[in-house]
Amino acid sequence: MKARTALLVLIVALLGYLAFFNFSTLAQDVPMSLGFTEVHGPLGLVMLALYALMAAIFLAYVIAMQATWLLEVRAHNKALQAQRELAEKAEISRFTELRGALDDKQTQWEKRVMERLDALENHLKARAEESDNVHAAYLGQLEEQLRNQPGKESPPALGQQ
Repeated sequence: MKARTALLVLIVALLGYLAFFNFSTLAQDVPMSLGFTEVHGPLGLVMLALYALMAAIFLAYVIAMQATWLLEVRAHNKALQAQRELAEKAEISRFTELRGALDDKQTQWEKRVMERLDALENHLKARAEESDNVHAAYLGQLEEQLRNQPGKESPPALGQQ
């Protein structure tokens, strides 16, 4: 229990204690002046009733303030939730945009790599054909040299055995 609440409970308990044990004094009929007239009644009970009325009014005021505060907090929380949802949607869209950008970059890199591979493959094929042609030419020259060698019988062509 908070200190203020404990103090208020203590004061109310003390007032109740005093009222209970001094009820005969509180209930005595005495003349009371209202300023413009004089009436007879129990002054203690009237004062006790006024204290109770004042306590009820303050309690109602505190409850009204708490209710207003709670409504403001609720509205504030709704606004914060809406802002949070907007931020999350924006973050999701940024992630989606980033993913799209990364996919585009990956596609570009893949295209570049494939172009380079195609160029290398074409170059390799050209080199292989060139190498085949060079080897065929060397073999042809060797065959020709072996056929034209003086004093020896010409061997059959390499492909005609």
